[in-house]
Amino acid sequence: MINTETNYRWFIFYQDQLLLEKNANAFSIPTGKNAPVTTPEGITVHTITTTTGMVCKAFYTDSPIAETPEYVQIGLRASYDYLSPEHYQAAGKVHEILYWERSNRFCPTCGTPLVQKEPIMKKCPNCGREIYPVISTAILVLVRKEDSLLLVHARNFKGTFNSLVAGFLETGETLEECVAREVKEETGLDVKNIRYFGSQPWPYPSGLMVGFIADYAGGDIHLQDDELSSGNFYTRDHLPELPRKLSLARKMIDWWIAQQ
Repeated sequence: MINTETNYRWFIFYQDQLLLEKNANAFSIPTGKNAPVTTPEGITVHTITTTTGMVCKAFYTDSPIAETPEYVQIGLRASYDYLSPEHYQAAGKVHEILYWERSNRFCPTCGTPLVQKEPIMKKCPNCGREIYPVISTAILVLVRKEDSLLLVHARNFKGTFNSLVAGFLETGETLEECVAREVKEETGLDVKNIRYFGSQPWPYPSGLMVGFIADYAGGDIHLQDDELSSGNFYTRDHLPELPRKLSLARKMIDWWIAQQ
């Protein structure tokens, strides 16, 4: 067990499974001076401060933790339904840092084992290269056409829900250029009046979603077949199944519904 002098929130992951403490019919992040489970030999226990100033302890395990009357492991996405917004966001930040730590063991320039110098910085002792977490940026765009919005079903969706056009930012590209390109590539449509809506960290495993609103400017729907299985404009009264409320896409769709 790890001994500390104060109580911490303990974020312990096996892959994307987060250890939660059972409290009657509720779940919470374990809290205490010591880790709630035995820390495997050789495991690095990280001290991570969240965006709200919460100081956490965190580590990965290489094997699943057996469920007990006190503890259970739940997928990070599913934990949204059980944790407060602050603790869910904290779990996402911790997961991103742990994923980065495990994925960056050696210098990509010379192959020397990296040394952790700061919570989000490693340095090569041989060539001096500094390594920071890489955030993959993707756009979401809500395309409006009169009293309808564009919804699509991507072939990689795990479910039958429909969502907004999305895609990754390319090098040398502005976010607005990415919006126009992704809509054109995936649906054949042109858009105008591109405006920023909001953003959301997306720790699956290390992304940032940036949402935009845009207006239909022309063209007919021609789906990119290898990306999308369906896509169409829908009015408020005839919406298909929508994404879960944890996503920025759903927040944008709910915003649009409220405007109608």
